[in-house]
Amino acid sequence: MASPSKIHLTIDDTGVVKNKPQTNEAATRVSELLQENHENHHIFFNQNGLHNHIAHHLLTLYGVGAPASIIEQRYAENASYQRPAKSNNEVEVEDLRSPETFTKCLGKGEYYHSFLMFFQTKMEAKGWENVLNEYLFAGNEKSDDFLGRLYGGFLHPLIHLGFGIEFHQPAIIAEALAQAACHDDYTGKYLLAAEKAAKANSTRSSKTYVQLLDEIREDKKLSTAAEWDDGNKIRDGILVRAPEEMIKYATQWVVTPENLEQKTAEMINSTIYFTAAAQHPPKQVKFDFYFMHCLNSSIFFPIFNEQSWLSTANKVRLLQWKGYLDLAMYASRRAPPLLLEEISTYVPAKLEKGDGEWPGIIERLWEFKDDGHAIKLGRAVRNGELTAEKYGDVEWAKIRGFMWEKIGNMVIDSVEDEGAKWARSVGFDEAWADYKDRPRKASI
Repeated sequence: MASPSKIHLTIDDTGVVKNKPQTNEAATRVSELLQENHENHHIFFNQNGLHNHIAHHLLTLYGVGAPASIIEQRYAENASYQRPAKSNNEVEVEDLRSPETFTKCLGKGEYYHSFLMFFQTKMEAKGWENVLNEYLFAGNEKSDDFLGRLYGGFLHPLIHLGFGIEFHQPAIIAEALAQAACHDDYTGKYLLAAEKAAKANSTRSSKTYVQLLDEIREDKKLSTAAEWDDGNKIRDGILVRAPEEMIKYATQWVVTPENLEQKTAEMINSTIYFTAAAQHPPKQVKFDFYFMHCLNSSIFFPIFNEQSWLSTANKVRLLQWKGYLDLAMYASRRAPPLLLEEISTYVPAKLEKGDGEWPGIIERLWEFKDDGHAIKLGRAVRNGELTAEKYGDVEWAKIRGFMWEKIGNMVIDSVEDEGAKWARSVGFDEAWADYKDRPRKASI
């Protein structure tokens, strides 16, 4: 049985995107490998805070039906460069019970293992749901700070939490909380400032995500606020040169208890739209590495909405903050033009029977050697299609019909193609320097 310190998956724990049924062999093997990762590896694989994606990768592979042999191969490729979980700066669990010590250790990766042990102990005593409500959703200064850190690191802690909840693994949830504790607080400061501004505004906007993307692109001060040399284009660009403009637009996307389900679907569709349509013809089709995280995290919000232990107000807040950050992410890449025709006219690289349909796309993705970003992206696009089914051709749904499988093909074709796998900051010409010109393709 799964616990805060033990990972245990069954053939019923396969997540929200179904592809192929799983086997007991794969369930056993993925549990063993995730346990090894949990016990032996740090959440960052280097001192610069680059993330260990093994849990995301293996759970995605398992969820879409990859066999044990594939799961083992992908694990071996990525376990080789991880660093040890423990550091020379361990803090005792009892010490972290002190608010002063806990706060002093926040934002420091060397305390990851200490935080992991702390949250496991808490979850064993109180249950993971109660720990999440205490540390993320209590609505006090301490939990607001921690919730902001969950959105840090380009959404990695939130993605990790989503996987833990989706696959019913408290140990992965403990990893997510420990990871959040190791991130800084600049993202949270922006989110709290946007929330405060929204509460102060007596006029409630009805604008859609897509409308706001267009308005951000037209605002030259905001859309050019980030510069190529900024180390972090949100923190050092948007929030330095155009913070008021960013908050003005972000707070016009409004989530309420009444529209929560529809706004969740709108967010999912819109993140897929701005991630897939941000192309730069005649260059190769590539996906922006930062937009991708907005898309990959979108899959978890319907799951959050299903949690009975989470209040409606906190479900609204989770989604509202996601919108604030997504819009800032779009602005931070210099708000590139969104070319829907790049999706609608896309000709898949492989038109053999099955290769360009979802089962074939997913199998090609699990054969692809990377750290898991590609198959997470494909799964999130497929989830978008499933989520959109009940809404039809509503105005805010830019992605619809045949476009879903086209984007799936764009994902696998782009990473199988030569050159770098991802574009970095698509609104900057410098980001495309390494990509070849590609011939224009006729509509089909």
